[in-house]
Amino acid sequence: MAQLEDEAAQSTSALGPLIGLTREDIFGAVAVMLRETASDPQRLMKHGQDMGQDMVKIMTGQSDLAPDPKDKRFQDPAWQYNPFMRAGMQYYLAVQKGASKWLEDLELDELEKDRARFISNIIIDGLAPTNTLVGNPTAQKMAITSGGLSLIKGLKNAYDDMVHNKGMVSQVDKKPFKLGENIATSKGSVVLRTEMMELVQYAPTTDEVYEIPQLTIPPQINKMYINDLSPEKSVVKYQLDNGIQTFVISWKNPSKEQGHWDMTDYVRSCREAMEAVSKITGSKKVNVSAGCSGGQTASMLASKMASDKDDLLGALTLMVCVLHPKQNDIEAGSLVSENGLALAKRRAAKKGVIKGDDLSRGFAWLRPNDLIWNYVINNYLLGQDPPAFDVLFWNADATNLSAALMGDFLHAFETLAFTRKGEVEMVGHKVDLSKVTSDLFILGGVTDHITPWKATYRSTQLFGSKDITYVLSHSGHMQAILNPPGNPKARYYVQKDPKKKLPDTADEWLKGTEEVSGSWWPYWMEWVQARAGKQKKAPAKLGNKEYEPLDPAPGLYVMEAC
Repeated sequence: MAQLEDEAAQSTSALGPLIGLTREDIFGAVAVMLRETASDPQRLMKHGQDMGQDMVKIMTGQSDLAPDPKDKRFQDPAWQYNPFMRAGMQYYLAVQKGASKWLEDLELDELEKDRARFISNIIIDGLAPTNTLVGNPTAQKMAITSGGLSLIKGLKNAYDDMVHNKGMVSQVDKKPFKLGENIATSKGSVVLRTEMMELVQYAPTTDEVYEIPQLTIPPQINKMYINDLSPEKSVVKYQLDNGIQTFVISWKNPSKEQGHWDMTDYVRSCREAMEAVSKITGSKKVNVSAGCSGGQTASMLASKMASDKDDLLGALTLMVCVLHPKQNDIEAGSLVSENGLALAKRRAAKKGVIKGDDLSRGFAWLRPNDLIWNYVINNYLLGQDPPAFDVLFWNADATNLSAALMGDFLHAFETLAFTRKGEVEMVGHKVDLSKVTSDLFILGGVTDHITPWKATYRSTQLFGSKDITYVLSHSGHMQAILNPPGNPKARYYVQKDPKKKLPDTADEWLKGTEEVSGSWWPYWMEWVQARAGKQKKAPAKLGNKEYEPLDPAPGLYVMEAC
C-alpha cells in the first residue's frame, strides 16, 4: 500500500505541454513504427528469428532471461520456483527484449525513436501477465486464502469504478476525507471573492507576525488546499507558526461559460489579490510563492508588474515550475507536435473547458504501470481498497481548465515566451523576466518527472535578480513540496557557497553542492523571514473594513465539484 501511495503521489496531474497531446500524435507514432517495419521485411524476419530462439530456450528450460531487480511486478517467489510461472514471465520478457532490439534497429531519427519507444512501452506494459488473474500468483493466493472473497470484492470495486468513477480505476479511497473537518483545517476566512477567485486569509498562530505578508498562487488545474492537507504537512500552518501573515488564492472551477478566461484574466486576479493583501496588512510589499502552473502564472505576473514599474512584489518563490521547457525534458514530450498543439487548442476552444477528469485520465495512461495497472492489481485482482492518502484525495479532486488559459500555456511553451527577452507579447506586454529583480527562491525535485529538476534549474538564468537561491529536494513532484520537518528520509541539496553566483547549468551547480539531512522548509523559512521585514503585533481580526471576512477557510470554491 505504501508503494502505491508513493508512486501515485509522484505522478500527480500538472499543466504542461502534455495538455496539448492529441490522439493523432499517438496514432502517428504508431503509424511511423508500422511503416518503418513494413519497409524492410528482412529486418523483421531477423528479429522474428531472434525471438524464436528465445522462445525455444524458454520451452527447453535453458533461458536465463530474468526481470530487472527493480521491477516490483515479479517479486513473488512463484516467478522463480514455479516452472509454469517462470516460463510465462520469460515469454513476456522475451517480447520486451525483442521489441527493444527491434526499435533500436529501426531507421528513425532520435525524436521518432523516442516516440516509438514510449508508445511500445505502454503497449508492452499492458501485456504483462501480472495484469491478469491467471498470470498473477499473488492474486491467486489471495483468492485461495480468502475463500474467493477477494474476487467478489474485486468485482464490486470494478463495478463501482464503472458506475461512479467513469470507468477509471480508483487511485484513492475518498470516504475518510472531509474538507474543513479532517483536511484543510487551518483557521481563516475568505476576505475577497470575485467571479474568478477567493482570497483566503489565515488566522495568525503567533503573538507577533512579520510585516510583509506572503501570498500563495496555486495551480489552476488543482485546488488550493494542497497547501493545507493536514497539520503535519501543512505549508500554511508552517508559515503561520513561523510568524508569516499567510494568504492563499482559491481559483473558481470554470464551467463552459468561463472558457474565455485566459492568462490575462488570471494575472489580473493575482494582482487584485496582492492589492487586497497589501491593504489588509498595511504592507507596501507582498511576497509571493507559487508552484507548477501557478509558478508560470506568478512569473507572468512578475514580468507584467516589472513592465508596468509596479513595485508591490517582494520576494518570489517558485516551486517545481518549468519556465524554459525542452521537448525531451519529460518521457512523453516527444509525442507533442506542432500540429497536435494546434489541434488541441481548436478542440478545447470548441468545448470551452477541458474537463478535470479527462486531464486526469490522460495523465494516467501516460504512466500506466504506476497509475493504472498497479491499481487494477490492487483493487480488482487482490480485492483491496485503494489507499486512503490525503495527497491522492487532493489529486483526484480535479478542476476544469478553461480553453483560453490552455491556449495561453501552450503558446508560452511553443514560443518559449519566458526565455526570449521582450520578443513575445502576452498579458498586454512584452514578456521579459530579465526586468524582474525580486529576490528569488527556486525549488526542484530529484525524482520529479513532471517538472524535471534540471528543467526547473534553467529558470535561474532567466531573471534579472541578483539574489537567487536554488534548492533541490530529494523527492518527486508534490512530495518535493510537501516535505515537512520530522521526515527521517528527507534531505536536500544547496550550493556550498550561497554567496557565489549560480552557474549556467544544473550539472555545474550539482558539482558545487552539499547534501543536507532533513526538510528544506526551515532553510526556506529563514530565507522568507529575512525578506519579510520587522515583526509587529499579530492582528486581532482578519480582513478590514474594505475586506470584511466572509466564509470560513477553505472557502466555497474548493467545495465545487468538477
